[in-house]
Amino acid sequence: MSEHEWHSNDVEYAIKHLDTTMDGISSSEAQTRLETHGYNELIAIGRISPLRMFLRQFTDPMVIILLVAIVISVFASMFGDDGGHGLIDAIVISAIVVFNSVFGFVQEYKSEQALEALKEMAAPRALVMRDGLWIEIDSKELVPGDVVALESGARVPADGRVVYAVGFGVDEAVLTGESMAVRKIDDPIHLHNPIIADMTNMVFSGTTIVSGKGRAVVTATGMNTEFGKIAEMVQESEKDMTPLQYDLEDLGKKLGIIVIILVVIVFAAEILRNVGGLMEELLTAIALAVSAIPEGLPAVVTITLAIGVQRMVQRNAIVRRLPSVETLGSTTVIASDKTGTITKNEMTVTNFFSNGMTIDVTGVGYNKEGQFFQEDKEFDVHQDPHVIKLIEIGQLCSNALLQKDLSGAGDWTIVGDPTEGSLLVVAEKAGVPYDQTWNTYTEITEISFDSARKRMTSICKGPEESLTAFSKGAPEVLLSLCSRIYENGTVRPLEENERESILEAVASFAAKALRILAFAYRDLDHEIPDWEPEEVEKDLVFVGLQGMIDPPRDEVLEAMATCAKAGIRPIMITGDHELTARAIAHEVGLIERDGQVITGAMIDDMTDEEFNAIVDTCSVYARVAPEHKLRIVEALKGHNQVVAMTGDGVNDAPAVKAADVGIAMGIRGADVTKEASDVILVDDNFATIVSAVEKGREIYSNIRKFVRFLLAANFDEVFLIFTIIMIGLPLPITAIQILWLNLATDGFPALALGVDPPETGVMNRPPRKPGKKMMDRGMMSFILVAGFVAFLASATAFFWSLTVYGGWIPGLTGPVVNWATDVSSVTGLTWDYVLTHARTTVFASVVFFELLFVWNCRDEYHPVWKTHITGSKALMIAVMFSFVLTLVTIYVPFVAVLFQCVPLNPLDWVVIILACIPALLIPPHILFGHHKEEKLAAAAETIT
Repeated sequence: MSEHEWHSNDVEYAIKHLDTTMDGISSSEAQTRLETHGYNELIAIGRISPLRMFLRQFTDPMVIILLVAIVISVFASMFGDDGGHGLIDAIVISAIVVFNSVFGFVQEYKSEQALEALKEMAAPRALVMRDGLWIEIDSKELVPGDVVALESGARVPADGRVVYAVGFGVDEAVLTGESMAVRKIDDPIHLHNPIIADMTNMVFSGTTIVSGKGRAVVTATGMNTEFGKIAEMVQESEKDMTPLQYDLEDLGKKLGIIVIILVVIVFAAEILRNVGGLMEELLTAIALAVSAIPEGLPAVVTITLAIGVQRMVQRNAIVRRLPSVETLGSTTVIASDKTGTITKNEMTVTNFFSNGMTIDVTGVGYNKEGQFFQEDKEFDVHQDPHVIKLIEIGQLCSNALLQKDLSGAGDWTIVGDPTEGSLLVVAEKAGVPYDQTWNTYTEITEISFDSARKRMTSICKGPEESLTAFSKGAPEVLLSLCSRIYENGTVRPLEENERESILEAVASFAAKALRILAFAYRDLDHEIPDWEPEEVEKDLVFVGLQGMIDPPRDEVLEAMATCAKAGIRPIMITGDHELTARAIAHEVGLIERDGQVITGAMIDDMTDEEFNAIVDTCSVYARVAPEHKLRIVEALKGHNQVVAMTGDGVNDAPAVKAADVGIAMGIRGADVTKEASDVILVDDNFATIVSAVEKGREIYSNIRKFVRFLLAANFDEVFLIFTIIMIGLPLPITAIQILWLNLATDGFPALALGVDPPETGVMNRPPRKPGKKMMDRGMMSFILVAGFVAFLASATAFFWSLTVYGGWIPGLTGPVVNWATDVSSVTGLTWDYVLTHARTTVFASVVFFELLFVWNCRDEYHPVWKTHITGSKALMIAVMFSFVLTLVTIYVPFVAVLFQCVPLNPLDWVVIILACIPALLIPPHILFGHHKEEKLAAAAETIT
């Protein structure tokens, strides 16, 4: 039945085409339709089981490499003579794999709970007309054609066409994101491509009745409702891998290829040389494979991101999906809602018009600070009875309540309609207390506002039992009901030229995108039967106008400037009107006064080609629906942008989930949007997003630091083992020592790099280009050169130890097999001791080199002697701890046996230190293929 435009046709059309009556349908017919349309509930589409979700965690290339390492280690333990070290390797690596897989599963499982949150928002019961009687049924049993009764406080159970309305107001914020309640009517509306907020004669599943009562004939149920369409979009929105996940996947693939090539070469060379048994040759190749795999990298990445999550909390951002911490730093576009994120979500009166003059009101939000000015001169409100009268009518024509804000964020909070709340706040600013006004008047009755009348009236009893009708409403409506004006202290007839003057004031307020209300009153001689509106709201006395707006947050201007410096493009997407969106966007510096604003209706009229042509230039979108937001996000991603999308209502959930980083509002956000998001803002503040982006950049920078460190350390081991084996010498370092280096000795400094103080100017340079790999030419150059220098240091230590303790002279001593049998006759030492001592020397030299080299990984643009190391307290502690652990593995007897080490003497350490000094002399900035990064860093320092 979706082909019908229910909003543009009258009630009779809906009744006819739904084959129903105003008394609903029969129970038997309802059962028939239930079989046709199905239950009125949301259903899951294409969901995967938790088991499959868990198993999917093991398909990551880096995890596959670790799984291969486990198999190899178990194989070595079963068939080799390694003293059980292979089994220890397998246990440690297995623990890492399980930890990462469980963590990934929990994160993914949480992100798939959006549908459950949507289901919880459905109305459990519905009052429906069946067989001519009102009965209460489970809302899931509703069918198209049912007539439902709706009253204040109820949740709408299905989409429907309003057939009866009395003061009928609906809060549709969960679908539109706008906090203003919508007054419903039963008349047709004729609009081209209306969005939900425009369809004032329709009610929608999941929204809440806030005032009055009404009835509606059900037009859609279940997945065919607007709510259902959002549920479908949420489930169909695929969450792409984050840039970091792509990087790690790419890194895993490259390492896998390197490992396979090296193992094949070494194994083939060993077989051709035929210097040992097949198992020994296989174990040699396995040792090389272990050296190439950075077993600690996944754990260090996970822990670093987890620490980043904790630091994000300090910036009012709660991260639900761990990799999104880094993705924030890669963001190129921030697509933000207007209400409550860029603005304060606190309607504020900024202008009066009364007694022929315009008065400016300062102060924003629900705070008592504020002054009144007339032509740049301070204006005393209490000296002008016209303004006092205007303020009092605003207080009396309001159902909102003002109460103290116990949170300390402001002076007051509003209970009720924000627009009416702004009238109460401006009265307090003017020194006209709410209680004082209501002590003077007592309300007798109210003629409620609705969208057809566009006004409301409160009839009150005042001093000496006098009766007065106080009215507020749309200026063009209320002014037409006024025949008199309160001006210069008297009430007199309203002249035509004065009407024009008032309308000019309305136009000037509208040009500033203010929401405008007119105020009037009428003294009544007697009570009017039934208080008929036509009898009460006539011959009114015009008093004045009040103009209000939801002002921008104080921090937004600075945040916008930060975005500009950081190369991030902010855009605003709102359900509000075009004029309001333009005014706010201009005020915060997003566009020029005549800048481009695209509406939802305009998007509907565009082809994909036309829309793709403007999405890179348009920064403001107004009157948009959920499908528009999703289309904007997908178009931006199609242009290779990394998009952070904010949202609060259910309508935002599909776009929030589809974005690279989905950001939900913590205060105003619907549960479903929070479940679909990656990050939740505690304070709903745009500036918090920018702060979180900065933290994300710092985290990514630190991840690059320890990836460079870990891979350079691994390449040192690869170069060493490959070279030594190829020249026919025994393994220079054992598998258990390599594993200890990769997990413990390297792990703690790598973790410290993950929390290292950030480089200067991270927000003064553009984000990294979308699709750019972490393993770029600059990093690869640095890793290869550093790894080669480290190899020279460890090879020097190895050859020195063999020469001094084993009598081996390169080029003079015979093959290692014969030489090994003659060692005792040359030096008096056993071959086992000589080899173990050489391996211990290499082990210590690798550790010492890396503990020096890690200081050169703190900054990608400056060598260690140009950086400030005093701020890196965590790194200092980690380096000292790793060095102490190394001493323990060498000098504590039972530990030394486990790690196949022997004590070293002072001369050994002198040689090791001298060989490792070059670790501090590797300048990272000269190794980049391009010097753009260096120039950016220099510019950043200058700005800072």
